[in-house]
Amino acid sequence: MNLKSRICARPNTYWQRTQRHIATLAFALTALAPVAVALIFAIKPATSPAAEPRKATAEAVAALAQNPTVPAAGAKDADVTIVEFFDYNCPFCKKTAPELQKLLHTDPKVRILYKEWPIFGDVSEYAARSALAAHWQGKFLVAHEALIGAPNDLDQTSQVDAILTAAGVDLTQLTRDRSAHAAEITAILARNSKEAAALGFRGTPGFVIGRQLVPLSLTLQSLQQLTQSARQSP
Repeated sequence: MNLKSRICARPNTYWQRTQRHIATLAFALTALAPVAVALIFAIKPATSPAAEPRKATAEAVAALAQNPTVPAAGAKDADVTIVEFFDYNCPFCKKTAPELQKLLHTDPKVRILYKEWPIFGDVSEYAARSALAAHWQGKFLVAHEALIGAPNDLDQTSQVDAILTAAGVDLTQLTRDRSAHAAEITAILARNSKEAAALGFRGTPGFVIGRQLVPLSLTLQSLQQLTQSARQSP
């Protein structure tokens, strides 16, 4: 399985916007300078094709899906669950998003549980809170797909509002729900952050596929291979 390291590490506050731009540039340079990219993001070099992903315990994986606060995408009777820890301003999360959609369209036994993990500052957190608040009008997945599919960085909260409005989210109700359910949303984000840290993820994206822990941006082929591995070794 040929998986290259593609991850947005948790940034320092001063470098939040700068590191997003570095991430975008670094993605284009991965084929030429994998070691430099690894240094930029303070992670290990690209995963060897022969390397096996780390594995979580069955209990840890089960806990991730307990009492989900938002609906999962994909099959209700799935035999493989993919959990993604992500940030709406992570370029590698955005790169993987269409690959996840392709997997859902080609594999009817997969579901994806999205875990908001906003590590790129205030606007990322605003986007995460807004997407979670959309659940109370039945539009979490609509909000998620709109925000993760945004072509540009989310630098202003007004951008988030405009994207969600265009996707059909009722902004007046969203604002009301984001405030009324603020404590619940805060608890969700805290739980997600705690889970990501416990699993050893240092940045986004972080995937749990079956029991496999994969801190990488993934192609459809890689997702299919990992999904098949999860089926063979539950």
